[in-house]
Amino acid sequence: MRAIMGAQRAETTAAVRDRLAEVHRLRAKVEQVQGRSLDAPALPAFPALARLLPGGGLRPGSVYTLAPGSASVSLLLALLAPPSRAGSWCGVVGMPHLGAEAAERLGVELSRLVMIPDPGSRWLAVTATVAEVLPVVAVRPPGRVADAEAARFAARLRDRDGVLLVQGSWPQAEATLSVSAPGWGGLGRGHGYLDAREVTVTVTSRRLSTPRRGRMLLPAPGGVVDVPAAAPAVGAGSAPGVPAVRRDDFSAREALSAREALPVREALSVREAG
Repeated sequence: MRAIMGAQRAETTAAVRDRLAEVHRLRAKVEQVQGRSLDAPALPAFPALARLLPGGGLRPGSVYTLAPGSASVSLLLALLAPPSRAGSWCGVVGMPHLGAEAAERLGVELSRLVMIPDPGSRWLAVTATVAEVLPVVAVRPPGRVADAEAARFAARLRDRDGVLLVQGSWPQAEATLSVSAPGWGGLGRGHGYLDAREVTVTVTSRRLSTPRRGRMLLPAPGGVVDVPAAAPAVGAGSAPGVPAVRRDDFSAREALSAREALPVREALSVREAG
């Protein structure tokens, strides 16, 4: 009887030892995956955006969503620019109206930019394939993404240390960025050109106790992203005593037309001369 009980205790001890070994093996694997995602350096960002993002940049293995809005495309390009400058290849999927010239003006290195304007109905599979080879991918989903599909995509990103930027909604995103209170600057009363847009960027993340907000120039007069000077404000007119010109719904096409048009005074002069 004692021999039988001893054998049973030995079997129980061996089974417990095997289970503990399996637990340790799985824990080490989880820590290895998490460590690669947490310890890998964040991809660079413009200083104005870095101070708002958790970790000071784009975390490898993460998804970032951009809330819809008139300035979300500019914000998307501003996020792509520093990694592309630093040598990372970037892909853009499902954005047929995204212009290469606009991307270049906001600092994107076009020699490291791959654009797939129309991926078709299998856009998610195309995006996943691109994310296998490019470290930074941006996509505009034409529809809702299921939680299970998002989980599988997230596992691929963690395995590749990739970053996904989504113009729209995406389950379990690392952070959501939104743009509000835009105002164009550079126009005075009857003169001047549009040269900058000041906006408020808000970053909401599960890693932040409260959302972070900051004013920035998107774009700045030089074409990239910058922090506005304390004075004068971006909305201030060019001439002393001229009131600020701000239009919350001023579109990029209107801005381009205004930059290319003659100043108002010159136009009036031409009309009077005729």
